[in-house]
Amino acid sequence: MAETTPPNTADAGLEVRTYFVRKRSAMVARAEFGDMFVDYYLHLSANQMKVAPEHDAMFKRALAAFTLHKASRPWNELTAWTINFQQPLLNMFLVGDNETGAIAGRVFDENVKEGPENLFFADVVRGQTPKRRSAVSFHGNDPIVAAERFYTQSEQRGARYFQLGEDEFALATEHPDCDMTWFSNLTAEQMKSLDQRETLALMERRIYRWHCGCNQERMMEVLAPTMEQDPEGLFEGDTKIEIRCPRCGARHLITREALEAFVAKKK
Repeated sequence: MAETTPPNTADAGLEVRTYFVRKRSAMVARAEFGDMFVDYYLHLSANQMKVAPEHDAMFKRALAAFTLHKASRPWNELTAWTINFQQPLLNMFLVGDNETGAIAGRVFDENVKEGPENLFFADVVRGQTPKRRSAVSFHGNDPIVAAERFYTQSEQRGARYFQLGEDEFALATEHPDCDMTWFSNLTAEQMKSLDQRETLALMERRIYRWHCGCNQERMMEVLAPTMEQDPEGLFEGDTKIEIRCPRCGARHLITREALEAFVAKKK
């Protein structure tokens, strides 16, 4: 099978390789996430964000699951996952753009709505088509279990995630005419040596990196409607306010003078 080179391979980042498993009719995506996890921690440090250790461990699994999922999807697809856990009570948000290879996200552990069950939401925009949303419920506190449940119920095909090392993960997904006995019985040990056990055809090498793209202008767009309606209530006598990006939690300081100029320019 011919190898496809993505447009963003010139950029440094995490390489995800996808393979078609011949005679089994399945696809495998695999990557070592150490560098992306480092970038995530640098992001937390730079923006003075603290995540509880147990939440951090969950988020890293979610980040790996999301990135491997993205690598198996079309190039013109923008995806966001929101994973709501009731125990512990928190939300995880992840967003990724396949055209740029950008991946970002954050943990919300305050003001999380309580409900009767865990919920997994997937929002997808492909090209110019309208946004499509899927929602499934799941049990437990493992993001990978939530992602596998999403595949089974919303994607209508099987998916199995494997942790192969401390920071290495793999995803196997079912394709038409898949050998389901083989697929269902796959183990992490078998996945580690899959190239020795099966005939693999390299499909793609994609590059992903931790990047949100939020900036002052985007944050001012968020604040502009409130500024127009209640500037005094927004700034409460201060000359600047801090706003955190809803996608990645990055800190942005917005001065009243800059926001006033931004709103005036829009009129």
